[in-house]
Amino acid sequence: MQFTLTHIGARSNAGDEFNSLTTLYVQRTSAFVPCDSASFRSEPDFVEWLNRKQGRGPLVPVLLDSRGRQMTSETFASWIGARRDQGARHIAFAIGPADGWSDDARGKAQLLLSLGPMTFPHALARLVLAEQLYRACTILAGHPYHTGH
Repeated sequence: MQFTLTHIGARSNAGDEFNSLTTLYVQRTSAFVPCDSASFRSEPDFVEWLNRKQGRGPLVPVLLDSRGRQMTSETFASWIGARRDQGARHIAFAIGPADGWSDDARGKAQLLLSLGPMTFPHALARLVLAEQLYRACTILAGHPYHTGH
């Protein structure tokens, strides 16, 4: 299985503190599951990328959306574990454009995921999502990170 953490908007600034921490969690996650990140200038660019990736094997699109499902860390880990057990090879987690996802893009998602009812800047949402991916991997591996031991 592989994870790709994506977002629509400007490329992350390498000197940005949020970006540095996001990179740290992407690297930590890669110890469990290959993980990378990508940015797209527009939703159509992202959808085109999704369509290209679907041709290489099933890709599971997860779109972050305020109207999406909220999960605990344990439930999120279980959801990822279930996709793994079903043979998913690639999950793409995507943070959408500033004005939200179109109905067409939302229709392509296997999961609409909400980080909560509050609105976050893209850089902070990427960081929270990257940490939660790492946390999910540690939960699935029985690593003590999640329990604080």
